[in-house]
Amino acid sequence: MMDAAANASLPCPCGRLDAQRRPLALAACCGRFLGDTLEGGAPDAESLMRSRYTAFVVGAAPYLLATWHPSTRPPAVQIDPATKWLGLEVHKHRAIDATHSEVEFVARCRMGGGRAARLHERSRFVREGGRWYYVDGDLR
Repeated sequence: MMDAAANASLPCPCGRLDAQRRPLALAACCGRFLGDTLEGGAPDAESLMRSRYTAFVVGAAPYLLATWHPSTRPPAVQIDPATKWLGLEVHKHRAIDATHSEVEFVARCRMGGGRAARLHERSRFVREGGRWYYVDGDLR
């Protein structure tokens, strides 16, 4: 697991850019949500999706479970430390209504054996009790 606090000034793995098109630092982007498993949370579904990608990169399994909707949450999340996450592209964020959104993205990684993989998903999110949760997704 990467120490998110020690790497707070590094560019955020999610790839979000500031107004000048420079990468945001981890601390100013997804890092501020990763330790937040009980309060507040990401302000919208896209930010939650980006922070969940970052959680895979840094090995923050408790955050992944805390942000997964209870109706579809698995009992545990296994993060393979041999997987190297290579990048995230958000294709579309669509608000369906005030409490439902979809985010389409592509995440690239290299598996432990060196095999490249591409995850193209349209994810569904729901807002309950003021927090966004990942529900499920369709692979493309």
